[in-house]
Amino acid sequence: MTSVSMATDLPDLDRSSAGAQWSRFCDLLWHHDPLGLWVDVSRMALTAAEMQNLQAPLAQAFEAMEALEKGAIANPDEGRQVGHYWLRQPDLAPDRSVAEHIAAEVRRLQTFGQDVLGGSLTAPGGQPFSDVLWIGIGGSGLGPMLMIRSLQENRRGLSFHFLDNVDPAGMSRLFDALGDRLLTTLVVVVSKSGGTPEPHLGMLQARERLQQLGGQWNRQAVAITMLDSQLDRTAAAETWLNRFDMFDWVGGRTSITSAVGLLPAVLAGIDADAFLQGAAVMDTATRRPDLRSNPAALMAASWYAAGEGRGCRDMVVLPYRDRLEVFSRYLQQLVMESLGKRLDRQGRVVNQGIAVYGNKGSTDQHAYVQQLRDGIDNFFVTFIEVLEDPTDIPCLDGALPGDYLDGFLQGTRAALFEGGRQSMTLTLRRFDARALGALIALFERAVGLYGELIDINAYHQPGVEAGKKAAAQVLELQGQVESLLADGRERGIEEIAADLNRAEDCESIFFIVRHLCGNPRGYSSNGSWSDPRGLRVRRG
Repeated sequence: MTSVSMATDLPDLDRSSAGAQWSRFCDLLWHHDPLGLWVDVSRMALTAAEMQNLQAPLAQAFEAMEALEKGAIANPDEGRQVGHYWLRQPDLAPDRSVAEHIAAEVRRLQTFGQDVLGGSLTAPGGQPFSDVLWIGIGGSGLGPMLMIRSLQENRRGLSFHFLDNVDPAGMSRLFDALGDRLLTTLVVVVSKSGGTPEPHLGMLQARERLQQLGGQWNRQAVAITMLDSQLDRTAAAETWLNRFDMFDWVGGRTSITSAVGLLPAVLAGIDADAFLQGAAVMDTATRRPDLRSNPAALMAASWYAAGEGRGCRDMVVLPYRDRLEVFSRYLQQLVMESLGKRLDRQGRVVNQGIAVYGNKGSTDQHAYVQQLRDGIDNFFVTFIEVLEDPTDIPCLDGALPGDYLDGFLQGTRAALFEGGRQSMTLTLRRFDARALGALIALFERAVGLYGELIDINAYHQPGVEAGKKAAAQVLELQGQVESLLADGRERGIEEIAADLNRAEDCESIFFIVRHLCGNPRGYSSNGSWSDPRGLRVRRG
């Protein structure tokens, strides 16, 4: 690893000299004409000396990425390969059967989508499907949401609804909004292992609500999961409408070019082939083992230089298009789950990561850009702009909204630069399915290269698994508490803990009891908590 020092001013740049800035801009601007995409890192703290120092680590990173694409075990915790790059170019897969399986799944889901949209596959009552209820969390929810919110056109495809949390109020609101249309709704359940609690609970609630309306679950339900998972076996046994493979070697945060992203694309009338093509073209561009001609390497090197290789700066994502509002949330998972690691590959405690947040421009110019310009300098901004504007928005009162939007971006970029704040700018000639595929592939490769530079495994998530285990332990404790209190005897928190031989868990028991008694909440006249199940716990 190479050590760099944090700079309070942008290096190698005399901002009083327009010629010097123009020269640096030209030197650090990458352009791909067929994709219509520019990457400008000229306003990041990336010096010529730092680029030279990163040459050797990047050479190793390029080799590691090449090995990854050839099938090396990238997730030793689970003994898994990481093959999301094969999804958009199946002939790269190290095994012909894998390549054939990928191509077959794409054909199957496209045929299925066409049958649904064309009306040859209908809801149980014979009516066309009207809606999609998508049940998935993490990348299995964010990827499809990004696809739909950014690319679906009005009056094309089915209407989408997302159940991506176990918030009962959110579930109630969603089901109320769907109402009787649930009878003509295609329900897609996404869970790689089939055992993740959140999608399982969402599935149970959707199934119960549908059956209350007289619907037929198995004729409306679709599963996206690994072959022979718990969910796959359930769907097969109950003869669900269809099942699609979420390959063992695809992680949730890189699953958008699998059925997880392609099925919603097809059902929404989005050009899935163009989306895959854009990702494949960017994959080719980011394989070049040269820093200056590889946009993902330029981004990874800029991240490294900005944050001293330790993630000392946050990434603020500012896309200047409403369609990309979800993109910052998508990048939060891709970047933070991949790079946020306690240990490096040598087992040393490093507490790595890059925090990601953002919304959209120019909205944020009236929100937190004030702090970015004048407050603590602990970030870099990633601007994303689109040049092409729709033609149905006229010039009124001498003003085109697109011109103002571009002016706001350029003004904010200039204001940050004047304050010595770092930013990079990604520019798209137009925004469509191909462009989104390219953007996603660009960030995926940048994350992979940066992970190699800081010597962490970007393809496992021990912290997520730890959270799941902790939640399971809390639910197990809740069951013990409920069983104990079922005798109707009044107890205090410490008594409950003592009776369960869980003296160290008084705080957890307090939270559990408070939740139990809050559904609905009620205090008795003698100062005890109570609930409809007859639980009685003294407030003291």
